[in-house]
Parts: sequence; structure tokens; C-alpha cells
Amino acid sequence: MSVNPMAYEAQFFGFTPQTCMLRVYIAFQDYLFEMMLVVERVILKKLESFPDSKISPFQIRKSTEKFLLFMKERFDHLFSKMEQMLLQLVLNIPKNVLLPEDKVQEQYPYSKEQFQTLQSEIDQLQKQYKVEVSARQALLAELEEQKMVQAELEKTLQWFDGLENICREHGTSNLKESFTFLTQTSKKLQYILKEVEKKNKRLQKSNLHVV
Repeated sequence: MSVNPMAYEAQFFGFTPQTCMLRVYIAFQDYLFEMMLVVERVILKKLESFPDSKISPFQIRKSTEKFLLFMKERFDHLFSKMEQMLLQLVLNIPKNVLLPEDKVQEQYPYSKEQFQTLQSEIDQLQKQYKVEVSARQALLAELEEQKMVQAELEKTLQWFDGLENICREHGTSNLKESFTFLTQTSKKLQYILKEVEKKNKRLQKSNLHVV
């Protein structure tokens, strides 16, 4: 079998010429083996007509195998010549022939150095693309975080709106005045709470004296 990879021919045919020749070889070889078995069965059947014959089936099998070996050697020799002829004259694409999909190489030829430069540019573009993808992911994460902050700010504004409405109900419309009002109210509540705690303690002491 040929050791030439014949990759260009494989691109055109869709299979390697060597694979094609191997399949043809196997098909011929299988047919040869089958024919030898048929011949052997015919000889054995004819042998049944001669009951006095001293030829045994074992001897016939040995003779068949010997003849098969001889035929296979001849077949391999002939097939080698046929394979060489087919690979050179039938399954071979001449060096000066370009396939339709490779016509662009003829129109836009480039050297090895140009190809390496182009490959370097492609690698650089791929790196830039990865950097841009990472930056885009970071921006998306930041945007999501800004949405969460905006939602919290909206809640805060709603709280301030509610606070302002409450203050208006109590006669204060200015935000500074509202905080002053809340501070004063808080102090009043703290004072009332302390007074309640004092009275509670006095009542507890009075109950103890009564007991």
C-alpha cells in the first residue's frame, strides 16, 4: 500500500485513495477465499463418487490451502501493480490543478511570513476579545449593583415622602422643621417615659410600705 497521505485527493473525493484501494483489495481477497471454499466442496463431492479413493478430506484441505497461498501471492503481486497504476493515473490530482474551494489561494497568495503575521493578529484579536468580554461582565455586575442601590434609594425617598406627609399633618412643611419637630417629640416622649418610670417606682415602694 502507498505511504503517501494524498491529503489533497482526500479533500476532493471525500476519502483517501489508499482507503479505496484497501477496500478493493479486501473485496477481491474475500472473493478469492470464497471461491477456494466452493472449489473444495466440489472436489469433496466428486470424491464421494470414488469410494475406493485413498485421498482423504484432510489431504484435500491441505491442497486447497496450498493452492490458496499460491493464488494469494500472485494476486498480491498483481494488485500491487494495479494499485500503483490507479493511484498515479486515476486517483491522483496533478500538481498544477486547484480545487474550486482553493481558487482563492491563487487569487490572494501569501507567504509563510505573511501567514505567521496574520496568525499573530488573530491571536491578539482573541486576547482583546477576552478582555472586552471580561470588562462587559464587570460592567453588567456594576449595573446590577447600581439597580439595587437605586431601589434602596427609592425606598428611602418613599420613606421621606411619608415622613413629609406626616409632618404636614402636624403643621410643619419644611424638612428642617420636620426634623426639629421629630427631635422635640422624641425628647418629650423620653421625658414622659422617665416620668412614668419614676411614678411606677414610687407606686411599687408605696405598695411595699403598705404590706
